[in-house]
Amino acid sequence: MKNIDKNVIYLGWVSFFTDMSSSMITTLLPVFVVYVLHAGVDKLGFIIAIATFISYAFRILFGYLSDKYQIVKPFVVTGYFISAISKPLLAYSHTYMSVALLRGIERMGKAIRSASKDSLISTYVKNKQDGKTFGFHKTMDIAGELSGAFIIFIIFMFIAKDEHSIRMIFALTLIPGLIATFIVLFFVKDAPKQSEKTTNVLNKEDYKLLPVLFIYFGFIFFIMSEQFFILKAREEGYSLINIPLFVMMLTAVQTLVSYYGGILSDKIGVLRVMLLAFIFGILSIFMMPVNLWLSFAFLGLFTVLSLNAIRAYISAYANSKGFVFGVFYGGVAVFSALGALIIGYIWKNFGFENALLVSETGMGVMFLTLLLWWGITKKPRYSRA
Repeated sequence: MKNIDKNVIYLGWVSFFTDMSSSMITTLLPVFVVYVLHAGVDKLGFIIAIATFISYAFRILFGYLSDKYQIVKPFVVTGYFISAISKPLLAYSHTYMSVALLRGIERMGKAIRSASKDSLISTYVKNKQDGKTFGFHKTMDIAGELSGAFIIFIIFMFIAKDEHSIRMIFALTLIPGLIATFIVLFFVKDAPKQSEKTTNVLNKEDYKLLPVLFIYFGFIFFIMSEQFFILKAREEGYSLINIPLFVMMLTAVQTLVSYYGGILSDKIGVLRVMLLAFIFGILSIFMMPVNLWLSFAFLGLFTVLSLNAIRAYISAYANSKGFVFGVFYGGVAVFSALGALIIGYIWKNFGFENALLVSETGMGVMFLTLLLWWGITKKPRYSRA
């Protein structure tokens, strides 16, 4: 943790506990929706879409407000608090619509905090080591996810593997959620105030970042959500106790790779790392019918390498960081939501094989687009973050 500011370390612990609670939800949500509430995979796709799409406007809006009025920590605290109190309410859900509503509220909390949080991390980057700093933060983030999956495994191992246990796990998410809120409220310093408020948040120089962002959005549109991977594992006959083991595989890979992946993006550039990440993303879908363990591992490599590279890229080159982070997260929300709707619909009505074909083809096109863009723009700005 050399050259990592203490505020980034505190924010790392905030993300650790928040993602512990998130993992306790997302690991079991597909099973809960499809097998407990008896809704179909298309309804799961609807829930995923609502949960991501509802946060679109808020991510951009609060990123814009954060830059314009220099409101950083208040948005971060508010966002974490909303997430902390909304997740446990899933324990009382009995319809897929109520699940969609609560997931939407929780994602709104994430929307409020996301751009401001990354802007705050960027404020405390030392020695222009953006990749290393965001890599460390993502490591803590994913370690929390790993811990959440492990908690589920222990409960299923020693208590029970039934609906009551699933609802109890949902309720328990209140504890790590409130711990995260406490840490960010009392230990993390706000970003230093500038001498005067920004009057023009939209910076024309930031438009140069959009091609890379939109290529990433396209890839996110076609790659299947982690929750579709979990549903595939259940359909393949894996028992409920095996589900958290798959998530632990996913998060363990990300935990091991995140920090050094961030350093790699500092050394060789974000576009090279993104190309590598896209290859892993394609492999993750390709391996779903072959070996689900490897499929989860490749998904973990794609997620952590691509996200760290993009965040470091924005941190290093965006002028209006809060707003650009807001656009980034908003784009991810919209494109992943639309992708989840379409993949869920194809899977439900035309079968898994056709959903796989659409996903692989789309990702392949986006990989070639990024490769072409990299060939055109071999400049220091694009080759290194």
